[in-house]
Formats: sequence, structure tokens, C-alpha cells
Amino acid sequence: MDAYRPRVIEALLKRKLRSAGAILVEGAKWCGKSTTAAQFANSHVYLANPATYRQNMTLAEVNPSALLEGETPRLIDEWQLAPELWDAVRGEVDMRGRKGQFILTGSAVPPSNDKIHHTGTGRFAWLTMRPMSLYESGDSSGEVSLESLFAAPDMISGNREMNLDELSYLICRGGWPSAVGLDREDALEEAYDYFDAVVKTDISRVDGVTRSVARTQLFMRAYARSQGSQTALTKLRADMLPNDSATLDVDTVSSYHNALKKIFVVEDMPSWNPNLRSKSAIRTSDTRYFVDPSIATSALGCGPDELKGDLETLGLIFETLCVRDLRVYSQPLNGEVYHYRDSSGLECDAVVHLRNGHYGLVEIKLGGETAIESAVKTLNKLESNIDTDKMKAPS
Repeated sequence: MDAYRPRVIEALLKRKLRSAGAILVEGAKWCGKSTTAAQFANSHVYLANPATYRQNMTLAEVNPSALLEGETPRLIDEWQLAPELWDAVRGEVDMRGRKGQFILTGSAVPPSNDKIHHTGTGRFAWLTMRPMSLYESGDSSGEVSLESLFAAPDMISGNREMNLDELSYLICRGGWPSAVGLDREDALEEAYDYFDAVVKTDISRVDGVTRSVARTQLFMRAYARSQGSQTALTKLRADMLPNDSATLDVDTVSSYHNALKKIFVVEDMPSWNPNLRSKSAIRTSDTRYFVDPSIATSALGCGPDELKGDLETLGLIFETLCVRDLRVYSQPLNGEVYHYRDSSGLECDAVVHLRNGHYGLVEIKLGGETAIESAVKTLNKLESNIDTDKMKAPS
């Protein structure tokens, strides 16, 4: 077995174990939730283990406390397979009155809440885990940290020589831990295998609704072409129609979208709402993103060679990679990543907003000096529109 690679989320997981009785770690399959959680657990139960699956499901129904016995923190992997465990964990946390008792991991939300009667407020902490950032996979030096950008933005320098071949490969390989360290061709196959699992089984298993493999592929292809945009579901439908049935309606498209969100394949970006000096109306539509850029390239059926031959598409999916990493790096800082666009056409690719009110404005560009100069102008213009009498200036 390959050596474990440390993850950025570990610092936050340690904090939550000190402050909450139970922690729920959610995220896409294969992103490393179980492996990372196991580093902090002293006992475990893997509900999906084929050798014990039936027994686990029976115990969850008739005697859930039996699954909670063991040294703490106790890892309960893929908890959503037995939703009744949620209330059992909550009750056990109340009875014990101690922190850091359980770590639950889940690659999907439960199909229904019928067996969950309590919210978990005051007992649970929630964490979202994503595929590996370039720093976690060893493909970034980490010379420049997001924390340092907020703390001392005038003292930042770093350089990473990466050519187009390497960048295209890293986008197509993605941040799947099991792919890191593999030979190039084998690593690329892992991304396609993930895509196949989503379209053939995962999207239908999440809520028991059978969905067409072909239609799922069409939807994900349309979504891949919409990375970094505020494309409406009606436009996604229009993109699918030439290869689908005229009976395809927006409600069906929405169903596919929601199912992919439930299994953490899609993670759209909400809009940022600052105080402005101007009277421009802020656009509130979410921006479309997959949780990992390799999902987009797999949906489009393109590898590194095809990607670098289409610089427009490469630029769009490069943005998905950058957003993934910004989300990973901002999480331990208690930060969220947003998008800004207003009625005047002024747009900012990402806004990292911390819980303490500090925030940073980010433009993502794949290009040379001209592209960088354009990004600088955009950021300066947005900064000048922010009413700093009513909110802090950007860090």
C-alpha cells in the first residue's frame, strides 16, 4: 500500500474532534475521506464491506448501539447506508457527554430523511472533503499559502515552472488519491473509471431513481462545457436536445443536476454580495463547477493532448482546477469561495471570504502578460466599487 499523503483538511478535523461529539465528513467517492478519517480513529466499522454488509444493516435496524461500540474516536464509514445511525450517534453523544466520539463519512446524502428525527445541532460538526489539491498531491511547491496572502500580502513570492503538457495532464488526472503516483496512462484511466461509475450506477443509487446512462453522459458533457459560467438549466437542456428526446423537460434536467449534487460530483459556486458604491445589480445565479476538473475532461472524452489543442476549453477547465484548490486551501481558514458578477458586466472569478470578514478577490487566467494585466484591471475596478465605509477593504 502506498504511503499516506497528508491532507489540508486534517487541521480542521483535529479542531472539530475537540469541539464536537461527532463529525460528519462528506464528499465525492474516492476523494480520500475514509483513509484520512482512519488516521484519527481508534476503531471502525465499514458499513459497505460486502463480508459484513447484511449483518451491519440488520444491526442498524434492530440494535444500532452495537455498531457504535469501540474505542473512540470510532469511524462509521458510509453512514448514509443506515440513516437510523444518525439518531443513535446523537443519543450516544448526549449520554457520554464527551467530545470526539465519532467520525462519520459519507459519499452521498441519504435517499430520504424518514429515519432521521433530529438535526444533530450541538452534537455534530460538518466537513466537506474534496479531491486532492496540487499541493496535497505533490504537484505544487506550496511556496505561496493562502493564509500568508491574508496575513502579509506584500511579502509574497513564488515560482512554479509548469509547461502546458504537464498542466493538461494534471487537469485530466484530477485529484483522486489512488491515481497520484501511478504511471501516466494508468492515472488517466482512473478518472475515466470514476466517470463511468457515476453515470452507470452512482447517479441512480443515490435516491433509487433509475436514470439513463446515455442521458447522464449528455448532461455531464453539457455541464463540462459550462464550467465557470452561470448557464441556466434551460440552456443545458438545449445543449442536450440534439442528441436526446424532445420529451426532455427542465424538471428532468434538474433531477439529474440534483442527483449529482447529492453524490458530490457537482459543487456549484454561490454568488458574493458585497456593499457597493455603484447601483449595479448583483447577479445571483450559481456558477457551474464539477468538484474536480478530471470529471469535465472525462465527460468530454478528451485527454491531455486534445485539451492542450483547444486552449479555450483548457482555460475553462483550468478554472475548475483552481477553484477546487482554493476551496481546499480556504477551508482550514474558515473560508468560503464565491463568485461575483453584476449587471454592468464586471466579474470576478473567485472571492475567498473568511468568517472574520476578511476577503480576497481572485482572477484566474491562463495566459501571458496581456491576460494578467486584464485581470489586474478587473480586480482594481471591483475594489473601487466596494463601499469600504460599510465593509472591510479586500485583503
